[in-house]
Amino acid sequence: MIDGIRATLLLCDAAQEVGGKLYVLGGGWSVHRGTPVTMALAVRLEVPWDEANAPHSCAARLVTEDGRDPLLPGPDGAPTPTPIGSDWQMEVGRPPGVRPGTVLGVPLVVSVPPLPLGPGGYEWHVTVDGAVLAHVGFSVTE
Repeated sequence: MIDGIRATLLLCDAAQEVGGKLYVLGGGWSVHRGTPVTMALAVRLEVPWDEANAPHSCAARLVTEDGRDPLLPGPDGAPTPTPIGSDWQMEVGRPPGVRPGTVLGVPLVVSVPPLPLGPGGYEWHVTVDGAVLAHVGFSVTE
């Protein structure tokens, strides 16, 4: 937790953010059989009232169980470390009429194309201002 900001993550087959809500399909899995791996990461950030109207740098990164970039086929077909994820800037405003002290929810989705991940363990890490707030792991089996 950094500056009181918290994150909740849910690994799912697909997700959308619409009107401040998360719509999740096939959520909560931790083992994927076979490849390619189709997934999305549903994220809910909780921003304290006193962190509203302040800019924050955020990121979501997929790493292997040893913290490295996943190996994906490169242009020549050879396994190549490939960064996978998303970066964004966040500045949450205080909506009019909301009671002071209210925690402000920020739903978002990180979608990735189907990935040819090899068998093993993987984790999504979500960071705010460089600090890991949350992570969710999964395994790929043959």
